[in-house]
Amino acid sequence: MNTIYILWLRQLKKYFRSKSRIVGSLGQPLLFMIAFGFGFGSIYQRAGEGNYIEFLAPGIILMSVLMTGMFSGVDIIWDKQFGFLKETLVAPVSRFEIVLGKTLGGATVAVIQGIIVFLLTLVMGFRLQTMADIFPAFVFVFLVALLFTSLGTAIASILEDMQGFQLIMNFLVMPTVFLSGAFFPLKGLPRAIEFLTKINPLTYGMDGLRGALINVSTYPIYMDLFILSVVTLVLLGIGSYLFSKIQA
Repeated sequence: MNTIYILWLRQLKKYFRSKSRIVGSLGQPLLFMIAFGFGFGSIYQRAGEGNYIEFLAPGIILMSVLMTGMFSGVDIIWDKQFGFLKETLVAPVSRFEIVLGKTLGGATVAVIQGIIVFLLTLVMGFRLQTMADIFPAFVFVFLVALLFTSLGTAIASILEDMQGFQLIMNFLVMPTVFLSGAFFPLKGLPRAIEFLTKINPLTYGMDGLRGALINVSTYPIYMDLFILSVVTLVLLGIGSYLFSKIQA
């Protein structure tokens, strides 16, 4: 447990020491919030769907969480290249504790990033229905953070160079976000697109968070929570297994 805490704390320290990383990671969510929120807001309202900022805000929050969580895998590749990971792996501690500490640290950083973006959405005009909505919303944010941090860990465990990791991340991130219902309702879609949204785990995190915050969801919230929890546990297991195969 001490190893998990140390690695978790190390991830947090790296995050808070890098002011440019914090500010830079807010650029894309802000751009999407301004461009989409105010650009399509009037069209969305004329279609009878209500306030687009309220619909969009949960999507922007989880987009930020996903990106931060997945890119935490960069730290593993960085540690591989500079020898820190080898020192960690030869230590007399369980590799599962090492990967769990790193994953929980990356997920915590992603949650913090999501909270910052949430505060920015309040400035943009998003409003909670009740303060009690924060608690179920936090559960979905944390699960999404843990899921995609685990995915980033799994991918980083089998790659050796930073460029390859970034290419794969860029290939996965935006399709995952766009096919999750972050920017449009999941109804009346072509069958092929509907199928892709249903096999996308972020869809259920997005739907659950939106249901918690604005009481609008496509699926029952217990279904969102169940599917998201199962996929998170599976990816955490895969990430742990692949990390255990890294040569010291």
